Amino acid sequence: MAIQKSIYESLVVESNDQKKSVDIAQGAVSLDYYEDIFSPTITATLRIINNGTTVDNQSIYNGLPLRGGERLILKVAPNSQNVKTSLDFTTPERYLYVSSISDVITETNRESFTLNLVSREAITNETIRVTKKYASSSRIDESVRGILDEYLLANKIKQIDKTSNPYGFVGNLRKPFTVLIWLASKSVPEGNNANAGFVFYQTKEGFNFRSLDGLIQQESKATYTYSQGSESYQENTKIDNDFKILNYFVNVNQNILEKLRLGAFSSQRMFFNPLNFTVTSPQDGEFTSEDYKDVKTLGGKQKIPKVSDGSGKTFGDIPSRIFTQILDIGTIEKDVSKDLNSDPAKYQAQSLVRYNLLMTQTLSIIVPCNLDLNAGNVIECNFPKVNSSEDAKEYDTEVSGLYIIKELCHHFDAENSYTSMKLIRDTFGKQKK
Repeated sequence: MAIQKSIYESLVVESNDQKKSVDIAQGAVSLDYYEDIFSPTITATLRIINNGTTVDNQSIYNGLPLRGGERLILKVAPNSQNVKTSLDFTTPERYLYVSSISDVITETNRESFTLNLVSREAITNETIRVTKKYASSSRIDESVRGILDEYLLANKIKQIDKTSNPYGFVGNLRKPFTVLIWLASKSVPEGNNANAGFVFYQTKEGFNFRSLDGLIQQESKATYTYSQGSESYQENTKIDNDFKILNYFVNVNQNILEKLRLGAFSSQRMFFNPLNFTVTSPQDGEFTSEDYKDVKTLGGKQKIPKVSDGSGKTFGDIPSRIFTQILDIGTIEKDVSKDLNSDPAKYQAQSLVRYNLLMTQTLSIIVPCNLDLNAGNVIECNFPKVNSSEDAKEYDTEVSGLYIIKELCHHFDAENSYTSMKLIRDTFGKQKK
């Protein structure tokens, strides 16, 4: 069977003073572990039922006691030969922490509660502020690494993509996560025809500051197939149960009105220069689909709807949103300077298009537990084409293809373990090699 029970190798909670610890594996009703490319921290929820007195002749809730801030030592082993990775938080720098306790129910001979868990860096983020000034000559990825090392004291950094644009700024006593997410929207990756738009997020492997272009160009981590039987629709081959889609549904399939409101197809930019009191001309400020060519996609070529029947123009030719901004000139450097601190014309509209384009399709699937997967991975999904004849079995080439894992949840309980994912992609159809 593809769905198998959880294997807890370690599940221990420590008191705040670290003088007491309790193995709670036997009382674990369910564990849900979460990652999201739009979330700077991993999270988890652990439901516990405890019978009798466990700590100093008291319940866990009052005997440990559980008041928030306790450390959780966690390791879940893979339960399939196809999965090589464990969910491992057993080293001191990797422990999870109790951010809150909810759903507490106490009875004469039983107690139950839910532990809401976060990474250590999530707690550190709430206790520190970014105070430094970063020079306008520093690349954004250098500043990101500096904040992770100096303020968050991050023990594990998975990948930081290099940026091509320098940017100077002052921390202004903002939280590290706030600054890092803010910087992601201003970042442009290295390379020709690179498109602005980064994401900052945490997985079980560490922190990531990744360009959306970089995520899209990854190799597929796994291939999953939806079928009501056991056979593939290609060459009459069998489907490995570990890579079978158990259930799926489409959340969003293009939202034209929302994208027009956001200016995802075309926009008008107006920048005021405080040095010479000029404003960007209408011609120079227009950003259309022609300015967003050769974009890398997960599927086929982007198709922009026409404005109306018989019209030769698409929504990519007519601006639907106006951006206004004062250019940042001479505000960062100590000496008098007329240099522009990172031109917003190079990233503002472009990153907005990239973020919204990526959310064109959102799809939710449930598969057998696969701890090898992380948020930000690319996977391939195959879905059957609707046919009137049962003999005409083939894959739907429009819906099938490559998707990015926007968010995932590894679920564990006494009987089952599975992975649910929200997948996103920018265009329909299969990617042309």
